[in-house]
Amino acid sequence: MAEREPGARQETLDDVLTAASTVRFMDLEDPNYAYMFGFLQADGHLARGTGQKGRLTVEINARDVEILHEFQRLTPYNSSITERTRSTNFAAVHRSVTWSLCSLEARATVNRLGLPYGRKSRTIAPPRVPLSRRDYLRGVIDADGSVGYTGQGFPFVSLTTASTAVGAYLCRYARKLTGAERVIKRNARDGIYNVVYMKEAAMGLAEDLYYPGCLSLERKRTAAASLTGWTRPAGMRIGPPRQRWKDWEDRVLLEAGDSGAAAQALGRTERSCHMRLWRLRNGRVPLPPPEPSPY
Repeated sequence: MAEREPGARQETLDDVLTAASTVRFMDLEDPNYAYMFGFLQADGHLARGTGQKGRLTVEINARDVEILHEFQRLTPYNSSITERTRSTNFAAVHRSVTWSLCSLEARATVNRLGLPYGRKSRTIAPPRVPLSRRDYLRGVIDADGSVGYTGQGFPFVSLTTASTAVGAYLCRYARKLTGAERVIKRNARDGIYNVVYMKEAAMGLAEDLYYPGCLSLERKRTAAASLTGWTRPAGMRIGPPRQRWKDWEDRVLLEAGDSGAAAQALGRTERSCHMRLWRLRNGRVPLPPPEPSPY
């Protein structure tokens, strides 16, 4: 695919000043830029070159090329979109497209907002500036998440991330929106967080994130819209909301040392107390801090 911007002219200071004066690049209160930055954090790569050279790139499957055209449209600096075909472990022929941006000012902007140079998967975090939160999260999920139906036919929204900060941010947002509690934990195989919302929680989250007219991958926007057609089968039980353990409850449980006795004192099930006691004793969850002295 040919570059969308013709020519290879070097960017001049006048070009930069003109662009900066007409467009506020990466204003994260703008829904489109918030989405774009979330996508870049999850799927982009910021590389240094010699001197002040460097490049911001995003490589995705060719079927999603339209989102890169939108990024190019939103960016007031010269950028290009190129295509390549190669063999991968998953397909003999894989077509991908790459958006590339070399502007020093643009790179400095996204770096300052929280896209580091080089390897970034564990270190990225939501920007500490005013931003459109749901658009940012939609960008992260479009890049590193999934939306659709499970093999059993249940709606789901999921995110796979190595970043504790991003995983926790999604959990906080979804808890306030849907009431669904999630406690993130890295899986033992590759140290990645897999945050999953199912059924009504997934429907509520998808409806909020993928609102009409939002910037997003078309296939995920279509999948999110399809979740509205699900209804809970008659007779399917709705599980009670998860009750998080408090420090004082952990102290009571450890002091009792018996899940049956603690269950009566705490108003919890014996099974719940048994599992919590096992996790505390085996280091699966942190021990509670000592009870503060009244003096």
